[in-house]
Formats: sequence, structure tokens, C-alpha cells
Amino acid sequence: MSGDRMATTRERADLMESLARHRGFLRQTVHGLTDEQAATRTTVSELCLGGLIKHVAGTEASWMRFAVGGAEAMMSEPIDWESQFRMTEGETLVGVLDAYENVARETDDLVATLPDLDASHPLPEAPWFEPGARWSVRRTILHVIAETSQHAGHADILRESLDGAKTMG
Repeated sequence: MSGDRMATTRERADLMESLARHRGFLRQTVHGLTDEQAATRTTVSELCLGGLIKHVAGTEASWMRFAVGGAEAMMSEPIDWESQFRMTEGETLVGVLDAYENVARETDDLVATLPDLDASHPLPEAPWFEPGARWSVRRTILHVIAETSQHAGHADILRESLDGAKTMG
């Protein structure tokens, strides 16, 4: 195996190991909870633990569509802004976790097979992105890692507010 290929393989492994670690932190925050607990709002926000996992799964899937096909692909599936942060009637924690696991598996498979982490796309138009900015696949994966990590911290606060359990401390 050439040096460049080995470096690329190591880089992908490092990125995916980091993402897996933060996914694990997020999953840990709901360990042992009932559906009712996972759906409980513990702060003034709309967030509940099950909803937060739904949001992270949806965000990861959306950014991976971006990595492959740009902003148009990212926007190809509608986002339910109103219920993405909460568990809705009929949803279960097991179902939310299974859906997240499916997204994670798809991301892992995609990152392993993408031909070039340097390939880039223009970001969607939004007030929080610089006009004309582009992100590489690599930068997109790093963003997913950051989002997952940030939301795992949010989930830790929600869990501590729910029953005093500290999942990260």
C-alpha cells in the first residue's frame, strides 16, 4: 500500500473513531431510560433526550447527503423542524436509537468508500455561512463530529436534570 493510501486510510479511521466515541457518549445519556423519560422536557427548551438523538441522526444524514451531492442533495429530504427535537406519539426510545444506528452505519460505509476527502461543494445559502464558502468532505465529517459532541454535552445536561445521573462526569 502506498504512503498516500495509508495516510488516507489512517485519517478516515481517526475521523470515524472520533465520531464513534461521541456517538457513544450521546447513546450513554439515555441508557436505562423509559420511553416516557426519554420524551420528558427537563428544561424550558423543546429538547428531550429522545428528540435530541433524532435531531443528531437527522443532522448527520443531512450532512452526509451534502458530502456526496452538495446543498441540493442536503435539502432533498424535508426536515420536520417542529418535532425533530422531541419524541412524537408512537415513537419509542428503541426506535429512535435504531434509526440513529442506521444513520451511523450508512455514514461509516459512505466515509469508507468516498473516493476523495478533498472533494468539496458550495455550502447552502444561510446567514451563518460566508457567501460562496465551500466545504470539503473532510470538513463536513469534522462538522458532524463537532455537532455530535456538542449535542452529547446537551444530552448530559438533560439527563442530569431528569434524574441526577451524570453520564460524562
